[in-house]
Amino acid sequence: MSTGLGTAEGMETRELIHFVTQQTRFALVNNILQHPEQLPSMYELEELNPSVSDATVYKHIQKLIDAGIVTEVALGDDQRRQGYPWKFYSLSDEGRAFLEDHNLLAAEETLQQIYSTISDKPEKMVKYENAPRPEDS
Repeated sequence: MSTGLGTAEGMETRELIHFVTQQTRFALVNNILQHPEQLPSMYELEELNPSVSDATVYKHIQKLIDAGIVTEVALGDDQRRQGYPWKFYSLSDEGRAFLEDHNLLAAEETLQQIYSTISDKPEKMVKYENAPRPEDS
């Protein structure tokens, strides 16, 4: 059964479930789901995973992109503002469908509620949360 995902690495459904639910990758998927716009920047993902190095966060986001679960979304040149992020990460339509099909989105609303209660966010993170985001394409 082909999902249309993971083709870069030739994964079957069972392998893709295992791949997505690896601890760091699943944390990143959950970070995307819990973000108010479901479009966090790399900095926000790094801040939400303080026990993981920035390089590891980047590496796992790239793996999720390669597998088709996550997509990178960028602001157009005319929308970019100095001092603000311009690249963001979201679930791809296929990634969301795959996660729904395998009941891996069950906690989405709870994750968003938990995120909204985080009160000790660094000033830069609050600034980045409020940065302009690309419109849905």
